Amino acid sequence: MVRIAMDAMGGDFAPGAIVQGAAAALSQRSDLHIILVGRREMLEKELQGLSYPAERLHLVHAPEIIGNNDNPGLAIRSKKGSSMVAALQMVRSGEADAALSAGNTGALMAGGLLFLGRLSGISRPALLAVMPGFGGDPVVLLDAGANMDARPGQLVQYAFMGCIYTEKILNRPSPRVALLNVGTEPQKGNSQAKKAYTLLKEYIPGFCGNIEGTDIFTGAADVIVCDGFVGNIVLKNTEGLARGILGQIKAECGASARYRLGAALLKPALMRLRAKLDDSEYGGALLVGVKGLCIKCHGSSRARSIEQALLRQAYPFVKGRVLELFQEALAETACLGKEETAID
Repeated sequence: MVRIAMDAMGGDFAPGAIVQGAAAALSQRSDLHIILVGRREMLEKELQGLSYPAERLHLVHAPEIIGNNDNPGLAIRSKKGSSMVAALQMVRSGEADAALSAGNTGALMAGGLLFLGRLSGISRPALLAVMPGFGGDPVVLLDAGANMDARPGQLVQYAFMGCIYTEKILNRPSPRVALLNVGTEPQKGNSQAKKAYTLLKEYIPGFCGNIEGTDIFTGAADVIVCDGFVGNIVLKNTEGLARGILGQIKAECGASARYRLGAALLKPALMRLRAKLDDSEYGGALLVGVKGLCIKCHGSSRARSIEQALLRQAYPFVKGRVLELFQEALAETACLGKEETAID
């Protein structure tokens, strides 16, 4: 049984999109149980007319909402009756295996640390995002925005977790790991990148060196590590570019009768391209490195994104005992503090 507590009030289209995505996911996994946390009267209204297994969907009333404009650290401590806090508390108490939210990113990061704590061997958690790869296989990027100033040893911790996720969730054995940098040569980058290169080469068996931004999607690596400042820019730039390309293709195809005819002939190929570039395919990013699973969905997530986050992120993560595997692998990084200090 997999139990997911969902912050039903977080996100631009909450609670409707959250409720609809949850109902859709429940119909596809017989051992999935979902706890919708939020204002009960609103949740009950959104559930009207939806088809779902009622015995596996539970409602928990939470009157408060953490908004996108709330101060993350202050809100997570002061709004104890909020849907986000209640969902995280359920993971902490063991009532749920994972928490999912499309709400305030900073609050979810702060709450993950405050209520769940860090895994042993982790000094700072990271956001793990799955992005499309034009070679056919997706690429794992972390950190995608949790830790703006990662130290070299923390990048090694991210690499361990990225490798396990790629092996267990994406079914790709012996993943190749790369460091995102301004050049491929070992001596490229700032002092932090050079130190990280040395540690990654020593501790990560699949380390294949530096990778430039132009090669992120070419299949040159399966796991790409960087600090959260760079990673978040890469992620947002990729999403914006993908939407822009798809929008421009649609506009050009409708510009004339000849183009519309050509688009009809190319429709299967265009639909495959759209699916590959669609950022809702995996639904959200995982906060990895805490004692529990937190999934951050896009604030603009629709029902499809929420459904995919449940089916392709939360469910297989819990079923595959990935959190336990993280803990086992991170035992190997226990000596990084000493090594990192020695080369700083």
